[in-house]
Amino acid sequence: MEAHIYYLFIMALPVACIAWTVTKEEIFKEVREFCIERSKYGNKLIKRKFFYVFTCEYCFSHYVTTILLLITRFTLIYPDWRGYVIAFFSVVWIANVYMSLYNIIRVDLKKEKIKAAKEESELKNN
Repeated sequence: MEAHIYYLFIMALPVACIAWTVTKEEIFKEVREFCIERSKYGNKLIKRKFFYVFTCEYCFSHYVTTILLLITRFTLIYPDWRGYVIAFFSVVWIANVYMSLYNIIRVDLKKEKIKAAKEESELKNN
């Protein structure tokens, strides 16, 4: 059982990484902008919801988790379908904790960078 908890925290890392990269990073900017446009102005509800998934890290993490669980056959507590359900929601939750922590760290780093640039600018002006 201890190993399962260890694997849970490891399994959540690629989920968080993939979900964050697709929904937030510059490399997928054009695709994300296309999806944002389609999610706002699509003519059918199902189409709007489909494209929205690629703009929300929480939503997208569910799909990444599903694929990861199918590939790895990772379960928690029970070895049958119940274990997949528990693993699914656990991995999603841990991955989203990781993404939230990462976001907090990024915001703090940006604040520090802005402060440093402002101080440097003030020093140059004096």
